[in-house]
Amino acid sequence: MTSTTDTTTPATERMLIGGDWVDAASGETIDIITPTDRNRVIATTPRGAEEDVDRAVKAARAAFPGWSGTSFTVRQKALLAIADRLESEAEGLAQLTALDTGNALRTQARPEAQTLINLFRYFGGVAGEVKGVTLPAGDGELSYTRRQPLGVVAGILPWNSPLLIAGFKIPAALAAGNTIVIKAAEDAPLTIVRLAQICAEYLPAGVFNLVTGYGAEVGEAMTLHPDVDKVSFTGSTLVGRGVAAKAGQRLAHSSLELGGKSPSIVFPDYADSPDLIGQLIASTRFARQGQSCTAGSRLFLHEDCYDSVLERLVEAAAALKVGDPRDEASDIGCIINAKQYDRVQGYIDDGLSQEGVEVAYDGRPHLSVGEPGFYHAPMILSRVDNDWRIAQEEIFGPVLSVIPWKDVDEVVEMANGTHYGLAAFVFSKDLDAAITTANRIDSGWVQVNQGGGQLVGQSYGGMKTSGIGREASLEGMLEGFTQIKQINVKLH
Repeated sequence: MTSTTDTTTPATERMLIGGDWVDAASGETIDIITPTDRNRVIATTPRGAEEDVDRAVKAARAAFPGWSGTSFTVRQKALLAIADRLESEAEGLAQLTALDTGNALRTQARPEAQTLINLFRYFGGVAGEVKGVTLPAGDGELSYTRRQPLGVVAGILPWNSPLLIAGFKIPAALAAGNTIVIKAAEDAPLTIVRLAQICAEYLPAGVFNLVTGYGAEVGEAMTLHPDVDKVSFTGSTLVGRGVAAKAGQRLAHSSLELGGKSPSIVFPDYADSPDLIGQLIASTRFARQGQSCTAGSRLFLHEDCYDSVLERLVEAAAALKVGDPRDEASDIGCIINAKQYDRVQGYIDDGLSQEGVEVAYDGRPHLSVGEPGFYHAPMILSRVDNDWRIAQEEIFGPVLSVIPWKDVDEVVEMANGTHYGLAAFVFSKDLDAAITTANRIDSGWVQVNQGGGQLVGQSYGGMKTSGIGREASLEGMLEGFTQIKQINVKLH
């Protein structure tokens, strides 16, 4: 295979099925374009389809008895060995992430690669916690449960942070004794191909399979395949609804990590805190071009501190450098493709058309980079109404809506006034007020006085239309990738 890091020759990648690296049955391929240059093909991947999915699922099914029947120590050893190998290649994975996704190397790609390593280590460490329980049913009865793997898991990944999301799914499924078929996002598959290449060196054939291609072809076939026991999907709420419906028709297990429109609420007593602006910038996910389902894209500022906080926030946003994601100086990289770029711009145009809106900051005129890359500077719109589209719909771009509030009940109602419920952020020195507010917000993950990313081991997932199920934690592994069998034995 040609290396994807080669700057002149596009790499020719293949799919992993049953331990073999193969082309699509049709022979068709997909050109992979880097977000840094819409005219540059950096690789080709197979255009998988239903036949390829069927081959991969059959390989996973054939490998399942052997993998699930091993001691947890065997699975643990493999996952920890993969973690060590990933750590030795962390910089290469980060560089590839920047090229493949447009995520800036320093602010996003390196942390993403490190979190993947941490997740493999974490799930390797808890592989022995897939335990049952016994019931004291009396001397004449043995009553116990076993936690058993589900079987073949189909993991469908997004393009915004492929390695991070792969880390939520793959090591958890494997630690529990499942085998897996992964679909890489067609817009950013290359880091997942490299991950598969590494995993294949430490896992038996068929335990980990990778199919590349379009969602409507590969993802659909995986969701409908009768021998897939669990579908684990991360992506948009719109697509997630379809995945849940189709998997549900055949009563397959499913978990969904979907969209978000996360609120950040600032109480006036926190306005002068020296870390507030940095944490708010972190919560906006501007450094990921806003392409994060947990982005705090609605900022609720109390009227008493509205102007002062907004002024400092604008100053900090203006200091962020938008540039080539491989440049160490870049804080913000590229939006993934032209379609998403135009979608972001459409939301901005809609927001600007609303009566009463104010432009607090528009970084676009100050960009020092542009075509042929998909570069977009942050946009901060002030005095937004919570009912506007830009405050209700997931934009997945570096756009922040700032909304004033006076009363706690009012701001909680606005924060909950969307069908999403993934993440939220509350800032107050009064921990009673902060925690009480956090408890009232309908989100699966609420942070108090901080705006960073997920922690390995925390239970991560959404409420309402932001998803079903939990990931990144022991309880997420147990609930999402195992099932309970009750066994009763009459003793003589």
